[in-house]
Amino acid sequence: MTKDIIKTQKLTFDYIRRDEEGNVEGITTAVNDVTLNIAEGDFIAILGHNGSGKSTLAKHMNAILYPTEGTILVDGKDTSDENNLWDIRQTAGMVFQNPDNQIIGTVVEEDVGFGPENLGIPTNEIWERVAESLKAVNMYEFRTKSPNKLSGGQKQRVSIAGVLAMHPKCIILDEPTAMLDPKGRSEVIRAIRALNDVEKITIILITHNMEETIYADNIFVMDQGKVALSGTPREVFSRVEELKRLRLDVPQVTLLAHELKKAGLPLPAGILTKEELICHLS
Repeated sequence: MTKDIIKTQKLTFDYIRRDEEGNVEGITTAVNDVTLNIAEGDFIAILGHNGSGKSTLAKHMNAILYPTEGTILVDGKDTSDENNLWDIRQTAGMVFQNPDNQIIGTVVEEDVGFGPENLGIPTNEIWERVAESLKAVNMYEFRTKSPNKLSGGQKQRVSIAGVLAMHPKCIILDEPTAMLDPKGRSEVIRAIRALNDVEKITIILITHNMEETIYADNIFVMDQGKVALSGTPREVFSRVEELKRLRLDVPQVTLLAHELKKAGLPLPAGILTKEELICHLS
């Protein structure tokens, strides 16, 4: 039986605003009573418009933030216990929106080796991990290059390799393609899917780009700090009108199929790919 790698129970997080004297000016509840389970080896997408709470939820998954109320367990360990912090950060690696904020080495392979070096991994094993991580994201041939010479998509894949070299069970990616062009975006998504398919690493992808989520096992849609919808991509994207109310799009081909269905064509709900649509129309 597959075990849960991340488990939240009634997780709530408040941002507290203070004035210059330190008095509380206001409280914003960014995550509100969220209970969810993520099974080891799954590819999960968390969707939501800006301000929906999805990034705040992500930051709880490797203990950057701690719950105001409720609990979050990462591989069975409670994030609010300081003694678990080291293990949790090794279990769940985080990749952020801007790769420039994560890359610190002057040469690609040095940058990727920085994490395992901090973990005290022996030197010969570090180089093995660097090589395997760069190969996994298809960046091995760039190992001796300066990160400054890379495109946005290539930099982001180096960031992912840097997390991968620490051998996490789970990688959380907080809008990793937000600053990339379409080519860079598809490179990164391809790399993420391969890590899930081949390496069996749990992937948690935070995004507001619908096209990136159609290969996920499950989607959680956040709104006002709560999980508003959840299910497989087909189940979630079948609910076009609900998603519109949540100020979210659906994949373009799903929207086209939805409109054709409304116009009277006998199509199923939740079509996700062009190939699928062509197959039902032919």
